[in-house]
Amino acid sequence: MLTEFSWDDRNIRRIFIRKVYTILMLQLSVTLAFVSLFVFCEPVKFYIQTNPGWYWASYVVFFVTYLTLSCCRGPRRQFPWNLILLMIFTLSLSYMTGMLSSYYNTKSVIICLGITALVCLSITIFSFQTKFDITSCQGVLLVLCLTLCICGLVLAIILPLGYVPWLQVVYAALGAILFCMFLAFDTQMLMGSKRYTISPEEYIFATLSLYLDIVYIFSFFLQLFGTQRE
Repeated sequence: MLTEFSWDDRNIRRIFIRKVYTILMLQLSVTLAFVSLFVFCEPVKFYIQTNPGWYWASYVVFFVTYLTLSCCRGPRRQFPWNLILLMIFTLSLSYMTGMLSSYYNTKSVIICLGITALVCLSITIFSFQTKFDITSCQGVLLVLCLTLCICGLVLAIILPLGYVPWLQVVYAALGAILFCMFLAFDTQMLMGSKRYTISPEEYIFATLSLYLDIVYIFSFFLQLFGTQRE
């Protein structure tokens, strides 16, 4: 999947990028629809909060489809199964994101959506314009990933024993920074003009990566800036 840049036909690259961002916009539209429904519609909000089993079911579907699309080349490249799996993945993650948003104040959700849109747009423009090769910084991303995992484990152990606000803020801030870097990394992988790139056949994986980055950025911003409902 990761190869040295060898695209001679720039038209192929443009078509590939256009296809990825078209699918990505559809995914984000579905997620925004779920978030809006779960935040603004009180009966739906009450139902999903009183039936957490649907959340765990969607998490299982999300995890299975993510592993299938990430690790199995056959389903990822075989049409139309790749689009069907991607649609199921999008619906499950959209449900999880919408349920998370339902526990926060409506104004906080709207503000975090706006911040996420501005940040992601700025990172995308920067990644396309800069001459700095972010794809060569895998070591930095690995260190940040390990740090985030350790903070998450510590938080999971400490949280049941007592609420530690500053630790949750540190975890959310670190997560937001990490996935902003991942968004820049994946964007330059998509461009194909840097050290490493994604094959044009892997448009599903490219879309999956960008979509996951944006959703995680929104989730961490929500934890960082959002106000939970009383």
